[in-house]
Amino acid sequence: MELINVLAAAAASWVFGAVWYMALSKPWLEASGIECDENGRPKGGSATPFILSAICMIIVAGMMRHIFGMADINTVGKGVIAGLGIGLFFIAPWTMINNAYGMRPFKLTLIDGGYSTFGCAIIGAVLTLF
Repeated sequence: MELINVLAAAAASWVFGAVWYMALSKPWLEASGIECDENGRPKGGSATPFILSAICMIIVAGMMRHIFGMADINTVGKGVIAGLGIGLFFIAPWTMINNAYGMRPFKLTLIDGGYSTFGCAIIGAVLTLF
């Protein structure tokens, strides 16, 4: 049953990411510096980032499930708060460090850090639903 919870949480966060980045595609492309073709789509795109992001969401959800079990985080409210904390205080700062050294615009950190924060909150909520 835990595997199903982890997969459901990962899928929910992954789908949220698709919506998040579709809504913010123009500012994200601008901030990331990715070259686009005449249709506004990234040049040389492939399915690899989508596959890797799905695998990473499973890893993150699995580790969050483990942490939640050890910390007795077992309600949706606790799951959302813990997920927000993980995204906002662990993942987003790490993203900011990477973007700062890469001399990327702060806007990129806000977009990517926002996804980390809300994506982890979604994982936290889904993990505690079952």
